[in-house]
Amino acid sequence: MDCNRKTEILAPAGSVASMEAALCAGADAVYMGGSMFGARAYADNPDEELLLKVIDYVHLHGRKIYLTVNTLLKDSELAGLGDYLMPYYLQGLDAVIVQDVGVMQYIRRHFPGLALHVSTQAAVTNEPGAAFFKEAGAERIVPARELSLGEIRRMKEKTGLEIECFVHGAMCYCYSGQCLLSSMIGGRSGNRGQCAQPCRLPYQVQGKRPAELLSLKDLSAVDLIPDLIDAGIDSFKIEGRMKQPDYVYTVVSMYRKYVDLYFEKGRSGYKVKGEDRDDLEGAYTRRGYTTGYYMRQNGREMLSLSRPKEQKSIPEKERTSRTDYKIKEKIKGKFIFSEGKYATLCLEYKGKHRTIYKEISGERVQTAVKAPLERERLEKQLRKTGDTAFVFEDLEILMEGNGFLPMQAVNALRREGLLALRDEILEDCRREKPEMADDRKPEMTDGRRPEITGDRKFSDRAPDTVQARSLEEGFLEAVVQTREQLRAVLSCDAVSLVYVEGSIAFDRDTLKIVKNAGGKPQKQFFAAMPYIFRERAVSWYERVYEILLREYDGVLIRNFESLSWLKRKKYPKRMVSDSNMYVFNRESKDFIRQCGLSGFTFPAELNLRELTALGGGGILTVYGYQPVMITANCIKKTTGTCDGHNGVLFLTDRRGKKFAVKNECQYCYNVIYNCAPLMLTDLASELQPVFPEGVRLDFSIEGEKKVREILTLYEEAFVKKRQVKPPAGEYTRGHLKRGVK
Repeated sequence: MDCNRKTEILAPAGSVASMEAALCAGADAVYMGGSMFGARAYADNPDEELLLKVIDYVHLHGRKIYLTVNTLLKDSELAGLGDYLMPYYLQGLDAVIVQDVGVMQYIRRHFPGLALHVSTQAAVTNEPGAAFFKEAGAERIVPARELSLGEIRRMKEKTGLEIECFVHGAMCYCYSGQCLLSSMIGGRSGNRGQCAQPCRLPYQVQGKRPAELLSLKDLSAVDLIPDLIDAGIDSFKIEGRMKQPDYVYTVVSMYRKYVDLYFEKGRSGYKVKGEDRDDLEGAYTRRGYTTGYYMRQNGREMLSLSRPKEQKSIPEKERTSRTDYKIKEKIKGKFIFSEGKYATLCLEYKGKHRTIYKEISGERVQTAVKAPLERERLEKQLRKTGDTAFVFEDLEILMEGNGFLPMQAVNALRREGLLALRDEILEDCRREKPEMADDRKPEMTDGRRPEITGDRKFSDRAPDTVQARSLEEGFLEAVVQTREQLRAVLSCDAVSLVYVEGSIAFDRDTLKIVKNAGGKPQKQFFAAMPYIFRERAVSWYERVYEILLREYDGVLIRNFESLSWLKRKKYPKRMVSDSNMYVFNRESKDFIRQCGLSGFTFPAELNLRELTALGGGGILTVYGYQPVMITANCIKKTTGTCDGHNGVLFLTDRRGKKFAVKNECQYCYNVIYNCAPLMLTDLASELQPVFPEGVRLDFSIEGEKKVREILTLYEEAFVKKRQVKPPAGEYTRGHLKRGVK
């Protein structure tokens, strides 16, 4: 243990009262949302005027404040980001927490010196991913909550970045930022801070009793504090911006106590008292507690399959009863009161980084006509610091002669002195307004501009000026997950590009099909890499890299870990990003272009008007059961046993809707698909002019016959340009018409 290290306690501040409670309990920093762009849209987020006061309050007490800007921003919103952030930047905001790579790029360019913390919404899962964001300008990573302590330790050791990890509070079943379940079934997007939490509802698996199969217990890692600190974690993050101040106070107090205990007494002296654990867990009990993924891959014991009938809670008489969490900074004062001379107030404040002295002179001390001013009365008046941030720890009164001052003069001197002290403390935090930023995009932090690989580059032209592909060139692209789907797709001449899912991409039979079909005109094959690129996936792709290089024309990537790994390999072929690497605005589009991608897939949550505004270079998915969750926990393991073999089962919700779940055992994650497939054949005439580079069909659970039927429909609609109605059945248009708020 490094005794010189300091582990930050980072507390949620969903309101001003919660912020005050957090600081009162000993938090080193708070994270808070403003009126826009935060992933907790329903918290009691302050407006600009109040947030500026909060920033000052936090800084006066020597703590830090991080602003959540951790949603995906549309182009129309990105235009207002600068005006939104500028007052907080000038006030001294310590950092912003971000998910959107376009937002990261924008902030780096316009707000020099403002620290960037990469949100857990970015789902950073290994060292290559963290290193990628470090190169892009991040100072801190909040990794995916699914990582083990070993993975976190290696991330810290190899990158040197600050690492911030959750230690207490609610947990998502899905990798954060990879969930579209609330968005697709109810229109409330987790990526936009409005998740409706459908994961907390009961689901049924193939005739078994309904249970809350997607609902994790809350995280409580207080027993793991020594292990977490030794793993190199710099900041312990407490979840709960929707919680009440007494919850924040109780939880922060407990983690403050036990972090300090470990640094004081080490591992041998570390033990959590039973009554403290009861108080901690009793502060809020919804489903029970788990230590999360730090020591396990996944497991049924992490889940709360049903809501407890009787919830343990702290008795009312034992609950935190204080309602005022205001704290004061201790200062020293000396008041010099000498007849015939100017009254003087000297103040001393010992801050974390320096000691500040202020000396303020007031009115001339008069000769007392009647009774001189008494020392006790003078001291009592001076100690009335009111709602300021200060309280006198020591106050020395030096008096000479028979002097007198009106009380209003004493009060004015005190006010002026405390205000001057406050202003000097905050002066250290203030920033100058930056010069108008150059709109040329920033280089990576080592001064390089990454080279674009491949021969297909993003189009910057307006959609109506891009030449559409002809039938001979092929207009359709397709993702396949089985060899039967692959054979069906190869029979369609309109398909120019086939993405072969990695679970079958390197099988001998698949490679034989790809090789034999490679000579067909305009047929190209890309390997679709995993949604989550953790150690298992990295190890596998290290083994098959030469095959990937030799047999495939390019890759479809779904995370920045894959991109970073490929760049380290100096991969020379085309790379295209999938829809979950969200290109929500022109800044993010430009960012991934700089990173070497030759194309991207449009995200699922933008409507047609918003997609059109992004311009060319992307492929629109027009068919398929869209992924709504990528999960580290396994439905098969929860409801039975893990046999280590890929497969598909179905979750049925309370309304009878069935969601396919694919077990990707090779990489140890599940993909949960929407209950109804996207179907847009009747909109072909409207879509084709907007997306002239092609459209994509995603096949997942369809059999060969169904794939052929779908291909025929889309060839008729998009290539032969005939009016085609969707076949009978349940379909969705996704967000193409409605979008998300």
